[in-house]
Amino acid sequence: MTETKPVKKEGGAIVPNSSSQAQTKPEAAPQKRKGKQEEVKKGAVYFTKATPAKVEEIIGRTGTRGEAIQVRCKVLDGRDQNKVLRRNVRGPIQVGDTLMLRETEIEARALSRAGRGSGNK
Repeated sequence: MTETKPVKKEGGAIVPNSSSQAQTKPEAAPQKRKGKQEEVKKGAVYFTKATPAKVEEIIGRTGTRGEAIQVRCKVLDGRDQNKVLRRNVRGPIQVGDTLMLRETEIEARALSRAGRGSGNK
């Protein structure tokens, strides 16, 4: 009888040197773990820094189709605390809601009184 010595393969599995067992031994287990780790990294969520602001007044609708609402909001935290800003918001909004602002330096333009059917342009 010939003596068989175990051989270590690249995947980390120790397989006997006989040819029949070496072909049937699966080495996919470490690769599956690697795939799961990639999925965890892929699904990670990163948030940017934001400053809370409370909606104090709804000024009106803006945009070519009225899809945005202009509001006055008061910054609650950060460098510009207690500053009142005019911002355009998309989606449903009401007085008392809290907006998370990425920046507090730029203010939206004031709505002009000229609108549809007013005759002033």
